[in-house]
Amino acid sequence: MSIRHGLLALLERGPRYGSQLRTEFESRTGSTWPLNVGQVYTTLSRLERDGMVVQDGEDEAGHPLYAITDSGRVELRSWFEHPVDRTSPARDELAIKLAMAVGAPGVDIRDVIQSQRRHTVKAMQDYTRLKAQALTAVEKNGDRERDDIAWLLVLEQLIFQTEAEARWLDHCESRLIRLSSTAQATGPEPASPGPEPASPGAVAGATGTGVRAAAGTEETARHRP
Repeated sequence: MSIRHGLLALLERGPRYGSQLRTEFESRTGSTWPLNVGQVYTTLSRLERDGMVVQDGEDEAGHPLYAITDSGRVELRSWFEHPVDRTSPARDELAIKLAMAVGAPGVDIRDVIQSQRRHTVKAMQDYTRLKAQALTAVEKNGDRERDDIAWLLVLEQLIFQTEAEARWLDHCESRLIRLSSTAQATGPEPASPGPEPASPGAVAGATGTGVRAAAGTEETARHRP
């Protein structure tokens, strides 16, 4: 997350002090990525060091104000104009967890997947409810309230992200079942054979129910008058 560019974008609207920047950042993103004042002032110090902001007096309450410089505006324009780099993706805790769960003693990776899927589907439903509230706020305030529109865009990104995660979890479980079936077919005859694994189609049908239900909820919210 680029806190520095977010702060530059807010400062382009006029001088701000640290707590004000934190409040406006969280309002614009719906507190999805909360900041503390220490993070804000540390980032402002680095921006000042790099010549992208300067201190610009104080407000009536004595808070030090910061203003964006021409160099800061150039940096901000470059950020808006260039795509987010995906060549070095951020670490994903869930992907790391599943990778480490493969073959881990005493860990059933399918239990890990099912537990995560329940949490992911619940998160999707929660985001969908928040989206309905955001849509109501946008319809009420029109394009006068930037924060409502910004929050709506963030929520929709979270909904798409969690939906993709749920589908990926379904895929992981189906993949493991196929690999298990292949290993049993080609390996030595077990002394005490266990139950037959479910077919990939059955797993996909059973585990995809929550995703389809959440997606249906989102569709209802999307067309809500």
